[in-house]
Amino acid sequence: MTRSNDVLLVHGGTPLEGEIRVRGAKNLVPKAMVAALLGSAPSRLRNVPDIRDVRVVRGLLQLHGVTVRPGDESGELVLDPTHVESANVADIDAHAGSSRIPILFCGPLLHRLGHAFIPGLGGCDIGGRPIDFHFDVLRQFGATIEKRADGQYLEAPHRLRGTKIRLPYPSVGSTEQVLLTAVLAEGVTELSNAAVEPEIEDLICVLQKMGAIISMDTDRTIRITGVDQLGGYNHRALPDRLEAASWASAALATEGSIYVRGARQREMMTFLNTYRKVGGAFDIGDEGIRFWHPGGKLNAIALETDVHPGFQTDWQQPLVVALTQASGLSIVHETVYESRLGFTSALNQMGAHIQLYRECLGGSACRFGQRNFLHSAVVSGPTKLQGSDLVIPDLRGGFSYLIAALAAQGTSRVHGIDLINRGYENFMEKLVELGAKVELPGGDNAV
Repeated sequence: MTRSNDVLLVHGGTPLEGEIRVRGAKNLVPKAMVAALLGSAPSRLRNVPDIRDVRVVRGLLQLHGVTVRPGDESGELVLDPTHVESANVADIDAHAGSSRIPILFCGPLLHRLGHAFIPGLGGCDIGGRPIDFHFDVLRQFGATIEKRADGQYLEAPHRLRGTKIRLPYPSVGSTEQVLLTAVLAEGVTELSNAAVEPEIEDLICVLQKMGAIISMDTDRTIRITGVDQLGGYNHRALPDRLEAASWASAALATEGSIYVRGARQREMMTFLNTYRKVGGAFDIGDEGIRFWHPGGKLNAIALETDVHPGFQTDWQQPLVVALTQASGLSIVHETVYESRLGFTSALNQMGAHIQLYRECLGGSACRFGQRNFLHSAVVSGPTKLQGSDLVIPDLRGGFSYLIAALAAQGTSRVHGIDLINRGYENFMEKLVELGAKVELPGGDNAV
């Protein structure tokens, strides 16, 4: 049963206008926090957002003896790993289902303690993200793994050794696993077909500040020369380009204007090009980017998601809501997560015209061709959206439902909004700052 404080009433039809701020990237900050485990001295991480994934990792670090305290400035954490210790299995298991981050604790804990326990993992239900590959990689480094009823128990009877790994797909999570394990492993690790997202580069910067030796080649090959010891780091996390793009899509869908303080052009160039093709306008400044709907018709486009530097899969769902207001037929080919287009059924319920297909409607290399997944979409617009009852399926899909509810006529009841807290800091307050008409059930709890 949905809790009343996990439901949001959204009164749509009002353009979002104003300014909000994005802080450090959800896809970097928790991983940089895990990296602090590898150090022999305290680390200082700045620009940290107050989101659930950060709180989960903070709790897990504290269970393992890491002292985590606020720093001198807002959004700063000081992490001291001096007294790392084994954690109680029951305490670790209490975090199971809330995040997939625990899998990345394996390498650092094997280096520090010689063993690690990983409970069952959660995360958004957007398609297969198998963890077996993580364990296969750790075995190549020399770890032994025992599957138990409550999770996986790992041991490293000897120092982990560098190895040669080729990823079948440039997975972000697998690349992070290799980086966090290889930096203290003996010898050289060569990782080919690696993910090269900006958040991966920023994690490499964190590890280099700690004393790691890591090089990136232009052919997606990363080489890590293991060192005997790492120190702490002082790092400001890069801003969250995925959150910034979500607010940009919200401005477009609601015919509004939003200044996203903290957004940066470099990491968003592919998104900005697509945004302009659709008909959105933006102005890039030193402190952020303003996104707005310039009036007139929006343009239908053909869009294919891909790994960086392609169009990110996390940008797709919010932008699809805006595409329901574009004139003509837009084609969307999702190549990263096979179930990511499932959220469109709720948009159709609101009045959108979106047809899903199993075929690849595009020319990009795709993981799902001939595998019977509904991973392509044709969006016919413009269509008027009407308020509806919505149940949030995943993080980006959830924010997309919020955008649709804000763009729609009438009132929507959005269930499961707590999931959005995983990746969007203070999103309720930001909605109010932008003039959104939202409230918690009961009337007297308006926000």
